[in-house]
Amino acid sequence: MGCVVTGASMLVASACNTVIGLIFTQGLLYGIGGSCIMNPALSMPSQWMKKYRAIATGFAVAGGSVGGLWLSFATRAMVDNLGWKWSLRINGLIIIVVGCAASPLLRSRLKAARTEQFIDFASLKNVRFVMLFFSSLFACAGYFMPFYFMPSYVVVVIGQPSNWGANISSILNAGSIAGRLLVGISADYMGPLNALIVSTLMSTIAVLVMWLPFKSLEVMIAAAVVFGFFSGSLVSLVPVVTANLFGIKRIPSILGLLLISYMIGMLISSPVGGALLDKYGNGVDFTWLIVYNGIFFCLAVVTQLILRTILTRRVWHKI
Repeated sequence: MGCVVTGASMLVASACNTVIGLIFTQGLLYGIGGSCIMNPALSMPSQWMKKYRAIATGFAVAGGSVGGLWLSFATRAMVDNLGWKWSLRINGLIIIVVGCAASPLLRSRLKAARTEQFIDFASLKNVRFVMLFFSSLFACAGYFMPFYFMPSYVVVVIGQPSNWGANISSILNAGSIAGRLLVGISADYMGPLNALIVSTLMSTIAVLVMWLPFKSLEVMIAAAVVFGFFSGSLVSLVPVVTANLFGIKRIPSILGLLLISYMIGMLISSPVGGALLDKYGNGVDFTWLIVYNGIFFCLAVVTQLILRTILTRRVWHKI
C-alpha cells in the first residue's frame, strides 16, 4: 500500500498547478505512503537476525542510498529533457512497479497478538525510551539539512556550476552506502549504541568543523564524504538499538512511536533552516543554517550519552 500511495502521490502531483495541490500530494500523501514503507522496512531485518542484526539492517537501509545515488542524476536528466511533470510521472511509476515487485519478498517473523497495542504507549514512561526518542528527534532534524542544502551551498556560495549540486548529492549517498554497511559491521563488535554515538559525533564534526568555517570545494567534498559515511547509520542503527533495549517483539510498536520523532525532526529541520537562510542570510549566507544544523547534532550526542550512562558507566562496555 505504501508504494502505491507514494507513487500515486507523484503521479497526481504532476498534474498540480497550485501550491495547495503540491502540499496535499507531495506533502500529505507522499508522507503517508513513505511512513507505510519505512516502518516495516526498518523493523523486519532485526526480527530475523540477532548476532548480525546491525549488518543486516545496514544492508537493507543501504538500498535507500543506492537509489539516491543514481536518482539525482536521472531526475536532473529527466527534468532537463522531459520537463518536471514527466520527471514526477516516471519516478512515481518506478516506485509503484519496483516497490510492488519487492514487497512480496518481505516477511514478518512476529505475529501480533490480538491484545497487543498497535502503539506501545507504556514505553512513554520508560526513561530509556524517552532518551532514545529525543535522540532520534534531534538526529533526524540534523540529518536532512545537509542533504537539502549542501548541494545549493556548492553552487551559491562556492560558485560551482549547477551540475555540482547533483555531484554533492551523489557523494553524500555514496558515502551513506559505505557507511551503513561498514558501520553496521563495526556495530556488531563494538555495540550498536556505541556505534550510534560515534556516528553522531562524526556527523557533528562534519557540519560544524568542516562545513561551517570553510568555503572551498575540496573541503566541501570531504565534508560530504564524512557526513554521508557516518550519517547513514543514524537511520540503520536505531532499529538495532531498539531491539537490544526492548526486545524484538516490541520493535514494530516502539518504532511506530519513534517515527513520530522523525516526523517532528523533519518539520523543525529543513523548513526552519530555509527560513533562517532567507531571513538572516538573504539566500546566500548559510552560517545560521549550518549552526542550527550543528546544534541538533550536539543535542543528539548529549541525549545518546545520557542513555548510555543510564545503561552502563563502563567506558569500554559493548552496548
